[in-house]
Amino acid sequence: MFFRGLLKGADKKVFSKKRKHKEPVIQTAVSDGYDRGLYSYFTAGGCERRLYKQLRDNVPIIDAAIYKIVRLIGGFHIECNDKKLQQQLNNFLDTVPVGASGIGIDSFLSVFTEQLLLYGTAVGEIVPDITGTRIAGLYNSNLDNVELCKGDDPFGVNIYAASGGRRIPVKYPSLILYSALMPEPDSVYGTSLLRGLPFVSDVLMKIFRATGTNWDRIGNVRFSVSYKPGENERAFSKERAKIIASEWSKAMKSREPRDFVTVGDVSIKVIGADNQIPDSEIPVRQLLEQIVAKLSIPPFLLGLSWSTTERMSSQQADILTSELEYYRRCLGGIINRLCTVYLKLGGCRDSVKIVWDNINLQDEVELARARLYNAQAEKTERGN
Repeated sequence: MFFRGLLKGADKKVFSKKRKHKEPVIQTAVSDGYDRGLYSYFTAGGCERRLYKQLRDNVPIIDAAIYKIVRLIGGFHIECNDKKLQQQLNNFLDTVPVGASGIGIDSFLSVFTEQLLLYGTAVGEIVPDITGTRIAGLYNSNLDNVELCKGDDPFGVNIYAASGGRRIPVKYPSLILYSALMPEPDSVYGTSLLRGLPFVSDVLMKIFRATGTNWDRIGNVRFSVSYKPGENERAFSKERAKIIASEWSKAMKSREPRDFVTVGDVSIKVIGADNQIPDSEIPVRQLLEQIVAKLSIPPFLLGLSWSTTERMSSQQADILTSELEYYRRCLGGIINRLCTVYLKLGGCRDSVKIVWDNINLQDEVELARARLYNAQAEKTERGN
């Protein structure tokens, strides 16, 4: 009993000594953890399309570039050997219903092209009427509701409707309008125009988020009020600190200018006044240059006032023209297939020719100037 009592007393002394010399816990700022940024949309849902959708929603310049490409592709008209049939076909393309609110082939191709650029794959449907003798309208399908697989032969594609985790083969695959942008070998899905941009855009979004946080901390000024009581004020320091805090809070909440009057050694400092916001102009421009290079859109069309020469702008316009010609060739097969279905339902097997409008007036001027130079060159050669 005696030793047990000594041990108990020793334990009490040790525990009390530990409690007496226990260091206080330091409270740090609460962190939200590592921000995965745009990649969280890719890993959480396991769907690449979701990543590209969030990429377009978060980076305005990407959204503007896609709209620019869709609008710059321009319009077209159809030519046939039978002029009467040509007029009927063009009238059909101008008035065909598209979805719930769209009218005309331009409305269908705008959504189809956006889907093709954003996801690399686009799917539409030709909807016949009840009798099956005419086309009732066109429909832009959501890629989440469609599953594509390789066909039995190297040139075929099996299209399934995804419903409730099941794959249902499409009953009339000949009425499906399908296109893939730069597909990889042995793949039925295309490559998105935004491929290669998630990392660059994620760094850009981090800079924007950090800039917004710094402005929230520095722009919305916060103050640090310190009160140092004197020798004769320490007994009432707690009460005076509460009064100072209360009066300072009232002064800050007041919409009208209000003075803060106090006594004693009180110092007021602005939190973060010594901090400087890093200059983001150079890194942001470097990231935007990578994005613009991938989208093949001249910077001046996106509102970027970078220094450029007239010759450089002309070369950028020529590159954009070649890009638009490529997208036109991708859409040409869809338009040709739609017109063929329309003619077959009408009992005609005539061939059609797609004639695209000139991209802009500058192209017409350049073509006219080229013809003039060629004529002058031929005239000079004949004279010699």
